[in-house]
Amino acid sequence: MLLDSDAENDVAYELCQIVGRAILPYRSSDATDQRFGTAFFFQGTDDPVGESLLTAADLIGTPGGELGLRASVTEPAGVAPAAVAEDEIRPGWARFPGDGVAVLPTGGLHRYAGDGGWRWRVQPVPAGIAAGPEVVARLGADAGSAFVLAHGVREDGSRPLEVAIERVVRDGDAVRITTELPPGYVGAPVFVVQADAAGDVSLYCLGLVLPGVDGHPVATFDRIRAVLAAATPGDA
Repeated sequence: MLLDSDAENDVAYELCQIVGRAILPYRSSDATDQRFGTAFFFQGTDDPVGESLLTAADLIGTPGGELGLRASVTEPAGVAPAAVAEDEIRPGWARFPGDGVAVLPTGGLHRYAGDGGWRWRVQPVPAGIAAGPEVVARLGADAGSAFVLAHGVREDGSRPLEVAIERVVRDGDAVRITTELPPGYVGAPVFVVQADAAGDVSLYCLGLVLPGVDGHPVATFDRIRAVLAAATPGDA
């Protein structure tokens, strides 16, 4: 669905309110090819065990990357560090390069926080808005509005939370953001608004941004669900 600019701005604002605290900045450890991206919390079930952190597999390489922390995603104030080194977290990332996705079960993140005397205060993307096959099928060659929540990279090295309002299309099984996104956006969640057969309009998390040139493939949630089913604690 292609929205007018006022409606797009309204959706962008609401997304920041409902899932803004799901989003974390990620930085790889490779000094010769440092990569900046975004990861996000996803709650697959009502059970906290079903919570995972998701990002793009291409970001995860040499151990030693880190997740940045904003003050709003932890409590109490002033206790959590500015970043969490991924080599402190067990189990670590499970990479699925064929699907473009990496998964980090969040049990280790919660244990790390507890050991440090703080806790996470996040808003995971809920399973109820993760796009099913029917949502992907409703996309077509005509561009629709897409919303990407990410931590960009400023010239001073800061990583603010941003919303990019873009266009998304589907060509066969391939779903793409039609323009190249700024640094820091790979791995970020992509949201769309669609009307179902009854005319009811809903918000969906379509998937996550993959690396690309002159646009970006999107790993849609039908692929991500298969990855989550295969990702077991201890995978790396």
